Amino acid sequence: MSKRGKKNNDDAADVEQDNGAAPNAKKAKKAKEAEAPVMYEDPPDQLTTKDGQAANLKITSWNVDGLRAWVKKKGLDWVREEAPDVLCLQETKCAEKALPQDITSMSEYPHKYWAGSEEKEGYSGVAMLCKTEPLSVTYGIGKEEHDKEGRVITAEFPKFFLVTAYVPNASRGLVRLDYRKTWDEDFRAYLSGLDQRKPLVLCGDLNVAHQEIDLKNPKGNRKNAGFTPEEREGFSKLLEAGFADSFRELYPQQEYAYTFWTYMMNARSKNVGWRLDYFVLSRALLPNLCDSKIRSTAMGSDHCPITLHLAL
Repeated sequence: MSKRGKKNNDDAADVEQDNGAAPNAKKAKKAKEAEAPVMYEDPPDQLTTKDGQAANLKITSWNVDGLRAWVKKKGLDWVREEAPDVLCLQETKCAEKALPQDITSMSEYPHKYWAGSEEKEGYSGVAMLCKTEPLSVTYGIGKEEHDKEGRVITAEFPKFFLVTAYVPNASRGLVRLDYRKTWDEDFRAYLSGLDQRKPLVLCGDLNVAHQEIDLKNPKGNRKNAGFTPEEREGFSKLLEAGFADSFRELYPQQEYAYTFWTYMMNARSKNVGWRLDYFVLSRALLPNLCDSKIRSTAMGSDHCPITLHLAL
């Protein structure tokens, strides 16, 4: 992901500094003490559906911002503690031949699938690690212009499809916004086609904060990648096509819940972030939804992991 924070200092507006030396009374009145940041606290996991079905499927998704660095930062220790049935990773930035043995040898996940960029080393890339073997696995969405970047893996299971995706960033100066709009249309068509066969779970870094509640500084970011009207509309159209943002289904008013923080300006410690990572479900799966978690304290990347509990 070309990181938002590296090209955008608008979030600095959220950081007020008080040097304690206001030269006159007027300025003293204006001087504000820095407010303590409001952090998100992930509530206890809800392990039943609204009608009492017990959760029996756990999926975790994490943009690792470089698989090899994430492994060195002990990301796998957290995964083993979380112990999902399926682990989906994005922005692996690692060719299959260069994968760390720490992850390729994981016996907990005997079924491992990798996709990477065909043209750029150390760019993009997704992975899916499964405890149970899928019925089938496919790569990409059937369009060469998108698939050469290694952004999508789809696994078919008996009751649902699981799609993990690393959606293209509109990039600095929005130079890829037109491409992103094309992607959004083509990806929506792909997902709708799957949904006609059986319901699906889409997870990953979708590179959009859908609503103002989904980032700390909406006002300053309206013209920046990830919060343009075009990208937000693309996500709205996806929901209108029969899908649901699982986190907002359960927590429609929850503020300060983010999954990405730039490395700049101590953004994470101040919780100046964006919610870019999602579990999107076919609406047919909403009765099976138990919980949609944001594991905001898990370290190892500029994104945190998210976890979905389903009763299937």
